[in-house]
Amino acid sequence: MFLFVGLGNPDPKHKNNRHNIGFMMIDNLNKRFNLSKQKPKFKGLLTNGEINKQKLILVKPLTFMNNSGTCIREIQDYYKIIPKNVFVFHDDLDLELGKIRCKVGGSSGGHNGIKSIEDAIGPNFYRIRIGIGHPGQKELVDSHVLNDFSIEETETIAKSMKNILDNVHLLIERDLDNFSSKSNS
Repeated sequence: MFLFVGLGNPDPKHKNNRHNIGFMMIDNLNKRFNLSKQKPKFKGLLTNGEINKQKLILVKPLTFMNNSGTCIREIQDYYKIIPKNVFVFHDDLDLELGKIRCKVGGSSGGHNGIKSIEDAIGPNFYRIRIGIGHPGQKELVDSHVLNDFSIEETETIAKSMKNILDNVHLLIERDLDNFSSKSNS
């Protein structure tokens, strides 16, 4: 069984924020693969189903970004999901808008949602980083991540998400090189 996590903030005012790209990804996965209706459970909104005959649970933690690990740990414990079967979709300031990178482990890179998950389950989970670009100045970072994408940015992000959806089977197969290559083409 696999756990796909999308990081974001549950307040409706954050729905289209750059920081909520993980939530957007989970919504797109649910739609593309006709997964079950989202239900509140384990401090998150859960769906389940199958992709390529693999059982999946998808979750949008409702604990706000900085406490995402609480939700993930509860799900992991209940379903006995090992960290290497956990895939987390999140925004990354240090990647160009729409670029996609995937890795196992590593540092949180200052991302508080990732730090919370590391604290809860350890560092050995998959991170699917989706670039949102950097505003150029450190003092602009908070407003950048908590603001919505522009119309042009939305088009770029939609293409990136489609590429992820088209290649998500490669994530499940753990073919990270092909996933990254095809998702960025």
